[in-house]
Amino acid sequence: MSDTVEFTQEERVRYSRHLLMPEVGPEGQSRLKAGRVLCIGAGGLGSPAALYLAAAGVGKIGIVDRDDVDLSNLHRQLLHGTKDIGRKKLDSARDRLRDVNPNVEIELHDCRLSSANAREIVSNYDVVVDGSDNFPTRYLSNDVCVFARKPNVYGSIFRFDGQTTVFAPHLGGPCYRCLFPEPPEPGSVPSCAEAGVLGVLPGIIGTAQAIEAIKLLLAIGEPLVGRLLHFDALKMKFREFNLRRDPQCPVCGDQPTITEPIDYEQFCGTAPARAEDSIPTISVQDLKRKIEANGVLTILDVREPFEYEIAHIEGAKLIPLGELSERLGELEREREILAHCKSGTRSAQAVELLRRSGFGNVYNVAGGIDAWADEIDPAMPKY
Repeated sequence: MSDTVEFTQEERVRYSRHLLMPEVGPEGQSRLKAGRVLCIGAGGLGSPAALYLAAAGVGKIGIVDRDDVDLSNLHRQLLHGTKDIGRKKLDSARDRLRDVNPNVEIELHDCRLSSANAREIVSNYDVVVDGSDNFPTRYLSNDVCVFARKPNVYGSIFRFDGQTTVFAPHLGGPCYRCLFPEPPEPGSVPSCAEAGVLGVLPGIIGTAQAIEAIKLLLAIGEPLVGRLLHFDALKMKFREFNLRRDPQCPVCGDQPTITEPIDYEQFCGTAPARAEDSIPTISVQDLKRKIEANGVLTILDVREPFEYEIAHIEGAKLIPLGELSERLGELEREREILAHCKSGTRSAQAVELLRRSGFGNVYNVAGGIDAWADEIDPAMPKY
């Protein structure tokens, strides 16, 4: 950008510490004001990223999300407060960001990023900050950014560990698929809802993502292109790993075979299975009817003990999934077994294990205890 834009007196004061820096100055602040950043997710990573991007004066911030604020979000998702519980995350994010900086345009995308809408949404931005928490979205955002030649500032968190990098083949680096050519087996990598996460950790990683996005907009410094930064909160230690572009990558390689969005749910194995292939499943309404009928059944809870203490279905037998194979003798084979977890993923694995072990009358409770709280017992705590 050769010309700087005019700043109001309020803006000159607001950004005065930027304007004093020769690496930023009026021209750099003009770049930020003209910059457009898309944040995928208004959760743990999206919260600090969006807050600092807004505070820095990035002219347009887009947010993709369609979830509501839940009490369990608040220990890490600082865009939202207690008063926002039950509101759309987009609404509370908009209000918070406008309070941080009313000069910034906030564009809300009330949807899930999908193969049908991703290219159109991404096309309106200069940089994408991916704060998603699932593999289909990560592969989708990666591919669309490669197609559009837009930098994809990636971040992920798990318990005490986080990592971030910039995927940008057009700048000489690799893409997400170069690092992870194939997604993990469904259910093999627990989500934060299943494994937990240190509340302050996304603050570290999301802030690092904001720094990288700002550097890219300003065209200064050395962005994390071809470098992955790993953070261990328990050791308070950062490590850096060099990444290389894969010439055989199907998206950014020398002869790409994927040139448009695909079915990412199917690719990652998270698409709903066909009825003839699916494991036996019942709804929480069916479970309630069976309990009221006083039938001979076992309600098997495969969550962890601390989860059981927060909320549980009366009479359920607790055997954590990791212990199930060694505790099969505690289950009566002649009984109907109805397995549940938080949302249905771990209990589906439990049903598969039980069926392989010769248990015939076993069902997975769809939606788990979350669905029970939503549909049967609204007073039950959710986490």
